[in-house]
Amino acid sequence: MSATHTADGRPRARALGIAPPGRPGPHNAITDVDGVEVGVVTLIEGDGPLVVGKGPVRTGVTAILPRGRDGVGQPCAAGWYSLNGNGEMTGTTWIEEAGSFNLPVVLSNTHAVGDCHTGVIRWVNRVNPYLARQWLLPVCAETWDGYLNDINGGHVRPEHVEAALDTAAPGPVAEGSVGGGTGMNCYEFKGGNGTASRLVEYGETTFTVAAFVQANFGSRAELTVAGRHVGPHLLDDNPLDSDWFEKDLGITPPPGAGSVIAIVATDAPLLPGQCKALARRVPLGLARTGTAGSHFSGDIFLAFSTAEVPGLASAFPIGPVGADEFGTISFVPWGRMDDLYTAVVQSVEEAVLNALVVNDDMVGRDGHRSPRLPHERLMALLNGKT
Repeated sequence: MSATHTADGRPRARALGIAPPGRPGPHNAITDVDGVEVGVVTLIEGDGPLVVGKGPVRTGVTAILPRGRDGVGQPCAAGWYSLNGNGEMTGTTWIEEAGSFNLPVVLSNTHAVGDCHTGVIRWVNRVNPYLARQWLLPVCAETWDGYLNDINGGHVRPEHVEAALDTAAPGPVAEGSVGGGTGMNCYEFKGGNGTASRLVEYGETTFTVAAFVQANFGSRAELTVAGRHVGPHLLDDNPLDSDWFEKDLGITPPPGAGSVIAIVATDAPLLPGQCKALARRVPLGLARTGTAGSHFSGDIFLAFSTAEVPGLASAFPIGPVGADEFGTISFVPWGRMDDLYTAVVQSVEEAVLNALVVNDDMVGRDGHRSPRLPHERLMALLNGKT
């Protein structure tokens, strides 16, 4: 059931008959990569006019543990890529330098990055005090939820980050308006969290490639589903397509302003440069859903491998260099990467669709409303009935 429906029974894209190519894993989620755990804390409180510091609140935190709670401190080969840098993902300079990271990934809203960073450090101090004595460079990323949320109110606090990390678990992953995706919009419909996975045959071995997105991007007119350009047929009931930007922010960005964070995970053994190559394929999956990439959209992607890479451990050297002190790493040959690239593109496309499908209308601060993607109208378009 979890490949087609959420844990609480809501339909995902596949339940509507929208099934991008490729074979999904059992949960069709990033947790299909063995060891990966996901937790969320969702903060929804209040209605009516915005009062900074009081709400309304429509935000949260998503925590991803690449090797689970017990694997914190063990390195994963990793690489990152920015399609457009109007956003933030901390820890990436060290990933670029060392080709690995060993801490959780936390996603929230743009103005909560500092609290997320502090929350991860506090949590590591609690669960692995020895590791916390070293320097800690958490990966904290964001998208902007200020249309619905009191983004300047400081509602995401370090204790919420710790709670999301504490509740991280394998299995089905919460999607839609939960965690860091609570207040997000996608293609000017209600957006948020989405995930999907693909199984990749490699000789006698089956690898898993999976994506998780915090989707907050795209203009309504761009939306494409299953190869059908449906956006132009769904332009009505679009409260986000208005002059509210000018009134609230004093600027008028074009339709589609927003951001997307994508996290790609695999158990295939990869070099750091190959992880970066996976991250570079994320935009191809996004493009299948219609976006051309907006200047006002921060589109930042991280890919990691959970295959064992002790040679990438970032520890201080102790004593003199030994005669046999060499790091080693096994990896898929570069010429065999194409099926993994394809799996990234397919997973990202479906993850975005899940973020849209698993959702309802949401009303936030100042009565701002984000409508859900209309399932019935969408399916009529896809079936050629309109």
